[in-house]
Amino acid sequence: MVKLGLLFKILGAVLLAGFVGGCTQLIEGAGRELQPLSLQTVARLNAMGSSPGAAMMVRIYKESSLLEVWKQVEDGTFKLFKTYPICTFSGELGPKIFEGDRQSPEGFYTVTRGMMNPRSQLYLSFNIGFPNKFDRAYGRTGSNIMVHGACSSRGCYAMTDKQVAEIYALARESFNGGNRSFQVQIYPFDMTPENLARFYDSPNLSYWRNLKTGYDYFELTKRPPDWDVCNKQYVFDAKPRSGKPLDARAACPPLVTNSNILAQVKARESADQATFELAVASIKQSAAQKQMEAERQAANQRALKQRGAALDKTASGFGDAVGGFFSGLFGGGQNAGQTQPIIYDPNAPIPAPPLMRN
Repeated sequence: MVKLGLLFKILGAVLLAGFVGGCTQLIEGAGRELQPLSLQTVARLNAMGSSPGAAMMVRIYKESSLLEVWKQVEDGTFKLFKTYPICTFSGELGPKIFEGDRQSPEGFYTVTRGMMNPRSQLYLSFNIGFPNKFDRAYGRTGSNIMVHGACSSRGCYAMTDKQVAEIYALARESFNGGNRSFQVQIYPFDMTPENLARFYDSPNLSYWRNLKTGYDYFELTKRPPDWDVCNKQYVFDAKPRSGKPLDARAACPPLVTNSNILAQVKARESADQATFELAVASIKQSAAQKQMEAERQAANQRALKQRGAALDKTASGFGDAVGGFFSGLFGGGQNAGQTQPIIYDPNAPIPAPPLMRN
């Protein structure tokens, strides 16, 4: 009997492994939120030094329409696990401002287990938490901003059902591993100085620079930075010395930071600023050259048009002169076609008859 029970356990494990590793059909209806990660996904996590229950982070880039999932590895840092093409999102580059503007947000958000929606009408979804503390400081409004399936968006980030099933499962297993939340970072584009330079005259530039500070913290440490808001700005890995909560609209009080990391961030910002200025100068020079070339071409077109008009006038005058010359020779001219009067002179000699002429 013991051997038979053991046999059933082994058989069940084999069947489960076969389902997890080989099933490609998505579960519809009840139970879709419990779809397990595939054996290939688990193996890939293990190979990078992570696990299903390890902490995770999500990064989204609007311009390139990409969603990244990062997973924590053994040394506590995060490595990129997988990049998913976003099916669609709403609006354009820049923050979401108000409910109904059909604009997908940007910024830093925190997702907890309670924000997961296993009964979503868009297959599966999780709420990113808009508006956050920063958004509320600016009076921005909106609700139910999700990452979801169904490949259709009215302000959300929409994935295919297959993609969101895997992302949802990764988040679920991270919560099951004891993690209370995961961070979602949403950027207009990869936050390089060259990309910022392309939008040097954008009204969103100051806002994007603030986002870039958080981006730099992660790039330097490979750990999601703790974020908060004061003076209507994001602050990262900074705690108020007083221990009191930060007021999002009030000036920032004295903050406690990691001086070593802060120095690295400042050095990176300084180097990137120099690159930014060079890129902006190059963009302006290129724009000036294009403007000069456009003006040169326009001047050439005007000159050609004027030259054509002058040639047409010259040709018309020459034609009139030639026509007048030949008309004069052959009875034309101004009196051509007019009857000439006969002038009678009574003293004029009368010609003799032909037979009387000498």
